[in-house]
Amino acid sequence: MKALGLDHVAIAVKDLDAAIALYRDVLGLELTHIEEVPEQQVRTAIFGHGMGRVELICPTTSTSGVAKFLEKRGEGLHHICIEVDDIEASIAALKAQGAPMIDEVPKIGAGGAKIAFVHPKGLKGVLTELRQGK
Repeated sequence: MKALGLDHVAIAVKDLDAAIALYRDVLGLELTHIEEVPEQQVRTAIFGHGMGRVELICPTTSTSGVAKFLEKRGEGLHHICIEVDDIEASIAALKAQGAPMIDEVPKIGAGGAKIAFVHPKGLKGVLTELRQGK
């Protein structure tokens, strides 16, 4: 397993358009992409290019994981995402160390990348997404 670096930080929001205006117009970040990710039941707004991006995530259904997060914790930091070179090897290495996985098999995320989430119990209380780009 080789981690390539911090891909993005994801922030859960209730109103994507209002959050976009805040991050773009007040903070001055460059909005580069908006996308709906049906499998994750979210709409995303990406700010920046390459590593270290900011991703706003907003649920598209009231039953999605992000909707449940917002109900329980409110808006704020949802997860960090680490870019890896081989997601299957990364999942296997984490499981071998006893880290519980939310996704033991990669799914398709924003931008068509392979993704898998590590349960917060596996990484010191931080929900972590692994991402292998296209």
